[in-house]
Amino acid sequence: MIIFCLTYLLLAMPSLQLTQSGSASGLPTSSPTSASEAKTKALYLKGETALQKGDLSTAEGAFQEIVAHNPADPGANANLGVIYMRRRNWPLALRYLQTARKLAPKVPGIRLNIGLAYYRQGNFASAVAPFQSVIQDQPDSLQARYLLGLCYFFTNRHSDAIEALDGLWPQENSNLTYLYVLGIAAHKAKRGEIEDRALGRLLEIGQDTPEFHLLMGKAYLNRQEDDKAIAELEQAAKVNPKLPFLHFNLGLALLRKQNYESARDEFLKDVAVEPDVAFNYDQLGLVYSYLGQDADAERNFQAALKRDPRLTSSHLGVAKLYQKKRQYPAALKALEEAGKLDPNSYNIHYLKGQVLRHMGRMQQAKVELDLASRMMNTRRSERQRELSGETIPDPQLSAPPE
Repeated sequence: MIIFCLTYLLLAMPSLQLTQSGSASGLPTSSPTSASEAKTKALYLKGETALQKGDLSTAEGAFQEIVAHNPADPGANANLGVIYMRRRNWPLALRYLQTARKLAPKVPGIRLNIGLAYYRQGNFASAVAPFQSVIQDQPDSLQARYLLGLCYFFTNRHSDAIEALDGLWPQENSNLTYLYVLGIAAHKAKRGEIEDRALGRLLEIGQDTPEFHLLMGKAYLNRQEDDKAIAELEQAAKVNPKLPFLHFNLGLALLRKQNYESARDEFLKDVAVEPDVAFNYDQLGLVYSYLGQDADAERNFQAALKRDPRLTSSHLGVAKLYQKKRQYPAALKALEEAGKLDPNSYNIHYLKGQVLRHMGRMQQAKVELDLASRMMNTRRSERQRELSGETIPDPQLSAPPE
């Protein structure tokens, strides 16, 4: 299964170290002496060996020393990007990878890693272009096409997702995750023949495994058939109660049925299995807010944001709690953070208008409320999706490739 076993590329790029002219990219650099060439080669060997052993500190030191003497070395920049990817320092990884791309624009592996860095941050829209560029150069790149299809899926470009993924059928039709994604995308794009083929194949090869029941439960959740989803997820739990994201999805189904105590218990079970998944804390915050346990709600929303500052729903949840406590400046700050992440949210603009009105900032409040009203009138379908909670999080798909 590609998504769960991808390794980072470009463990070493000695071939990009230096060209005949002493520049890795054609940019003007000082002509190296034989001694400097020998030192650079020794540092490459040291960095590559350390990287292969997982000694990231030693590898980082070696490649940083190369960059200090020759900032235009694409291989050293690319390897530093890989090191920071392994450390999950995505902004720093992107800094070095973008530099490497400028220095070696024809190397598709660099662009693939740039896409992966965006993907891991949940910035699926920004990951699209790098993956597309890889496919242009390497049309048979299975990894790039799979990840591109997932990016389309996460950004609700379901027809594009089908176009990217359906062509992988010969290689991936025994991959349960692939079949699930293809089936859901086809359902949302109203491509019944592809949906039936994908979910039929999922049923054929699932063979009553807990993973199969988990994915079928997810499929029913996306179709808003919550009772069927619960039945499938409970079946999976009987076989493997520690299956990652099983309890998360069961919690979602119970939450939609307004069974808040049971939903809370399921999210807590998933926290025990996956303690670093921000979505669990985000949903716990929502559950506790419904239960009127505001302190627990805020604690969990903040825990979610600590793990993933891009979770708009947690910023919005915190803002509502602050509004309830009449802490309007704090509520406004949370809403501004949410607005940066989702400027087209009806809920954010409406709540921001209410908060500004309570703060006596009537003109600004009117601007926000009028904007919310226009969104409501011109984008009713999106508003309905936002209010109904139609979008189902897929943390198991957006998890980092390992």
